[in-house]
Amino acid sequence: MTVITRFAPSPTGYLHVGGARTALYCWLYSRKTKGTFILRIEDTDLERSTQESVQAILDGMAWLNLSHDEGPYYQTQRFDRYKEVIDQLVQEGKAYRCYCSKERLENMRNEQVEKKEKPRYDGFCRERTDQPEGNHVIRFKNPLDGVVEFEDLIRGKLSFANQELDDLIIARTDGTPTYNFTVVVDDWDMHITHVIRGDDHINNTPRQINILRALGATPPSYAHVPMILGSDGKRLSKRHGAVSVMQYREDGFLPEALLNYLVRLGWSHGDQEIFSMEEMIEYFEIHDINNSPAAFNTEKLLWLNQHYIKNSDPAHVAKELAWHMQQLKIDTTQGPPLVEMVKAQAERAKTLREMAEKSRYFYEEEVTYNPDAVNKHITSDVKPVLVEIRTALTGLSDWNKDAIHQVIIDTSEKMDMKMGKVAQPIRVAVTGDTISPAIDITLFLLGRERVLKRLDAVG
Repeated sequence: MTVITRFAPSPTGYLHVGGARTALYCWLYSRKTKGTFILRIEDTDLERSTQESVQAILDGMAWLNLSHDEGPYYQTQRFDRYKEVIDQLVQEGKAYRCYCSKERLENMRNEQVEKKEKPRYDGFCRERTDQPEGNHVIRFKNPLDGVVEFEDLIRGKLSFANQELDDLIIARTDGTPTYNFTVVVDDWDMHITHVIRGDDHINNTPRQINILRALGATPPSYAHVPMILGSDGKRLSKRHGAVSVMQYREDGFLPEALLNYLVRLGWSHGDQEIFSMEEMIEYFEIHDINNSPAAFNTEKLLWLNQHYIKNSDPAHVAKELAWHMQQLKIDTTQGPPLVEMVKAQAERAKTLREMAEKSRYFYEEEVTYNPDAVNKHITSDVKPVLVEIRTALTGLSDWNKDAIHQVIIDTSEKMDMKMGKVAQPIRVAVTGDTISPAIDITLFLLGRERVLKRLDAVG
């Protein structure tokens, strides 16, 4: 059997981290088993679905490099197919037209609530034989007795009594199909073997299994992933900070750092924390997913991100850094190659946005000086040192890191000062503040012309 998984988001907002983790688990399992990964856009909610949200999902999946083998399929392009299956169920007596008014349904539910009963449709139109003109919905004729049992790959055996499930609406009054029905037809038509999704869908599963069985289809295997909680133990939401995948890009995270964090948010392989994509694929097993919610820890994500910034191929990090420089409108043609910037700044930045901000002075002509740093380090007794340094740097025949380093050592000895006492005023003069990469690297990357010009400005 070829494993076929699907990620099926609704385009009613951005791709959030919970959805991204689900997509990752689906993608990993398909890759682990050399199966197929399908992307499906569940856009039947015509009022709330937007093209902007569709694009946000596609952008998020592309940035995370979770490539799909088939799709994206759009449910709005399959309405004829859904109608065909609905008509089939009605003709076979497995679905029926319901003419109950909103008022009747509302009164029925109010009475059930007053009696402390579970609100559910009472089957009033279930055995109705006439078919008058007028507004109606189509309901699935759910079995009245028995149980729906299935082996959840994460939670074990789950059982639901059919008498607790009412007759689900599968087509609205305007004829459009409902979520629970379209999902069933799609999973059936696309031969989905494993449905990996959030545990907020658990109550939908027995309903969907009953519809599949009514169609003579074999239900797929189900795995319901626990939700992600914020640090306060409540469901992750906007109040906890960034929850959109693309917001994490804007905040300066590398995609592989976010993926590494998400895969560990509910799944583990021994005590290992750092996983390459190849290792994730090799080690991933659905039954190793924890069945309890996981708490999101931003500090842990930052730690991982810095690890990837420091240990990834600088050329790869530079490509992501270029995007941030562009966002900040920094012209990177007016300075050192971004690969060199990554090598110089990797130890000093937890995010790429922070790296971009800290690298401005390498590319912009105007330096923003920190007054406190200037007052502390560019003093009257230091200025002669800066003049000496400028003269020595001007005379360098080859502008390289070792030669610059030697100039600073020679000047320190000549002025009878410790190297740090010389380096820090130079750093403030050329960068505007007290923090930068090693001073020889900083001067080398800035270039002779820019360094001399800035030393003149504070001399």
